[in-house]
Amino acid sequence: MSVPTYSGPPVAVIGNGPVGQTTALLLARWGIPVVLLDARVERDAIGSKAICQQRDVLDIWSAVGAGRIAEDGLTWTTARTFYRDQELFSWSFVDRGHSPLPAFVNVSQGHSEQVLDEQIATRPQIDVRWAHEVVAIDQDADGVTITCATAGGQTRVRAAYAVAAAGARGDEVRRMLGVSFEGQTFDDRFLICDIRADMPGWETERRFHFDPEWNPRRQVLIHPCPDSTFRIDWQVPAEFDLDAEAADGRLDARIRQIIGERPYEIVWKSVYRFHARSVDHMRVGRVLLAGDCAHLVAPFGARGLNSGVADAENAAWKLAFVLHGWAPDILLDSYDEERLSAAHENLEVTSDTMRFLVPQDELEWEARRSLLEEAVASPEARSRVDSGRFAEPFWYVDSPLTTSNPSRAFAGRPPRGEMPAVVPGVLVPDAPVSVHDRPDVVRLRQVVRDGLLALITEGIDAAETAIALKSATDAPSRVLRLADIDPEGTVADALGAQPGETWLIRPDGHVAAVLDSTTQDDLDTTVRRAVGAAS
Repeated sequence: MSVPTYSGPPVAVIGNGPVGQTTALLLARWGIPVVLLDARVERDAIGSKAICQQRDVLDIWSAVGAGRIAEDGLTWTTARTFYRDQELFSWSFVDRGHSPLPAFVNVSQGHSEQVLDEQIATRPQIDVRWAHEVVAIDQDADGVTITCATAGGQTRVRAAYAVAAAGARGDEVRRMLGVSFEGQTFDDRFLICDIRADMPGWETERRFHFDPEWNPRRQVLIHPCPDSTFRIDWQVPAEFDLDAEAADGRLDARIRQIIGERPYEIVWKSVYRFHARSVDHMRVGRVLLAGDCAHLVAPFGARGLNSGVADAENAAWKLAFVLHGWAPDILLDSYDEERLSAAHENLEVTSDTMRFLVPQDELEWEARRSLLEEAVASPEARSRVDSGRFAEPFWYVDSPLTTSNPSRAFAGRPPRGEMPAVVPGVLVPDAPVSVHDRPDVVRLRQVVRDGLLALITEGIDAAETAIALKSATDAPSRVLRLADIDPEGTVADALGAQPGETWLIRPDGHVAAVLDSTTQDDLDTTVRRAVGAAS
């Protein structure tokens, strides 16, 4: 992708965690300068924290040069769920498009941040400023002024727009923006230990245990990580004291109940509570909120950081389109609509899981116990056991940018581990492609991110489609014949593409529209709608 020319003011990104890092890198990819602010003096050493990175997030990181995260992570393929000593079920991920990227990798958040930092260091468009605590955010018709407290006093940063990715503790930023952060905090606490040990046979499986004899009436989750490291999460009571357990040997006993007498070392340990919260708006004037600063969810299903990175991509392409003059400012309203809907979906899914994991009274406990016992022998009962639905891209089927197609209606949430049929609003599957003038492109998602893409099938005129795209928007656009880039038919099969169709795909890979012979004349309106310019 050739970087477009831009000479205007920068975008300020508040928060130099993985969501802020990703936002900065994506904006730089579009040629937008960034001032990246963080109150910390330097990056702090952390344990595993957010470890499960989903395929589509790995794809986003690959687009900004951080594909090493996928390479360095540990790929796991199977999720197993147990009740006491009985395995209830297992499942693996289904890929409609044959992406070369794994469905999930486990890698520590600290390592992901290190790789992203390496990429930021190569981008002259990104000005990283540590020890800049944001103390005021002021907006006017032309931009945002951010006042920061520094060691030398105060400094002000003038920006066209800002992205607030200040993390879960961004209370002051949320207060300055006047957004609420309603929700709940669960009473039970969770103990995390990263341990290094030789555990043959556990390297590619995520294991979830309901009510094991070594943690009765509660749960244990075990994830493999690189370098023979395993992340173990125990649900523990509210009064749990980690220091006391470590001192008197109970922590060692906990670990040995799972791993036996083999040698191990503790790499990191922590205790935390789960939260389920969301802001009421993700756009406040010229400021977009992203990641944990905008929404907090329980981690069962890995929907926290994965959702935050999706926020970053949604924000970055829309800010770039507005700043380059390819789309009106109102396009940013769709960021609020799309990503707040995604946040609500994640809250619903994870809160359902937490209600199953942490029943609120004895009646609920008894109902859960009965279901788990029934599930040992009943496939139907197993389908109702909730050990976490894994992160998946949100489906923008109701977005104001999406043009629906009655013949391709969204069928609803697919079975766990699977992708929905590809309809307007759904993320296009990744698959191998060959583009004659782009030898660097080997996957569909790589060419998608260069602008608006029209994939056309047999019977559609490429030249006429290109003219229609150029007349509707000044944004970068391209027309590709599906048969030319997909000789094996992998993409066509994944899409269910038919002759006489035009598939309009957004820069984030979501399908904006599927036009057929009866709607081809609406291409101009469809393109304008996809960039927020529909009248």
